[in-house]
Amino acid sequence: MTLTLTSSAFDPDGPIPRSFAHSSGDVSPPLQWGGIPDGTVELVLLVDDPDAPIKGSFVHWVLFRIAPSRSGLAEGESPAEAQSGTNGFGRLGYLGPAPPAGDPPHHYVFRLLAVDAPIEVKGHPSCSEVEAATDGHVLATATLVGTYRS
Repeated sequence: MTLTLTSSAFDPDGPIPRSFAHSSGDVSPPLQWGGIPDGTVELVLLVDDPDAPIKGSFVHWVLFRIAPSRSGLAEGESPAEAQSGTNGFGRLGYLGPAPPAGDPPHHYVFRLLAVDAPIEVKGHPSCSEVEAATDGHVLATATLVGTYRS
């Protein structure tokens, strides 16, 4: 089985609707997944914008300790069992697309990781801290990319 990640709100490599943008209140799009590998202890969801005009990429969402029994997230949902890390503004939760006006479309990369051990981090970690904690424990990764232009 292959880990998959989709959204009913946008097609792969397609435009993310404005209703999920920063200017619309930072409501996360619905996500669905399947093909969770045997041995998965938790799921991790990371969302970033590699086209942002900063070194590296701009982090839009860090969510971990998602139950492997889940098959997705509803629009705007942050599951009770999950924990949030900090986004690029140093805040918790989803931060919708907000590329600079006049930029070409930015690519928003949604990554779902199935890991075989609990993520060992304290407090509200950054994306890089969560990625480091998953090192050597990732069973599978699924990626969904959407685009957005202001």
